[in-house]
Amino acid sequence: MTQSKTDPRVLRTRKLIMDSFIELSAKKEFKDITIKDITTEAMINRATFYYHFEDIYDLLEKVLSEVLLVNLNCSSYQNDELNEEVFVSIFTAITNFQKSLSNRCHRGYEDTIARIIREQLEIIFYKMLEKTESVKEEEALRTIAVILSWGIYGASVEWKRFDMKVPPEEFIKSAIPYLMSGIEIGSRK
Repeated sequence: MTQSKTDPRVLRTRKLIMDSFIELSAKKEFKDITIKDITTEAMINRATFYYHFEDIYDLLEKVLSEVLLVNLNCSSYQNDELNEEVFVSIFTAITNFQKSLSNRCHRGYEDTIARIIREQLEIIFYKMLEKTESVKEEEALRTIAVILSWGIYGASVEWKRFDMKVPPEEFIKSAIPYLMSGIEIGSRK
């Protein structure tokens, strides 16, 4: 009898594997964590691990994506339009996510982390831009969403580079009027 990947037992096992990985990553560098470490921590066998994840990199990506989604609380942006409050909220979530990773993730995986952040932001921005009456062309919506996702991610990297001396809310607030006017100007054309 095969189980569906939405079966509660399957979901619990998947969460157990992910939680075990997070637990291990607090103690070890990512490069030093083995599948055996994870299966031992989760008290499962290798076949169970491979039922849920292709390999340790797939696990890393899924864990990062889920942690980011929790941080972003994506559902709260479903009905929102782009405004100052939303930009501040998203930027704060991204900077909190990056702070939480800085102790756990090996430098060699910054590209993976960056890609995951940008992909999630792009989805959020696209959905929010779709609701605006101003931009109708799908290609323009996608391009604006890409630019916003790279921009917000880049700003979070810059914030981190300056040793987080200013609270993230303060850091991003000075740029928001320009972001908003850029979106409004682009939408009038």
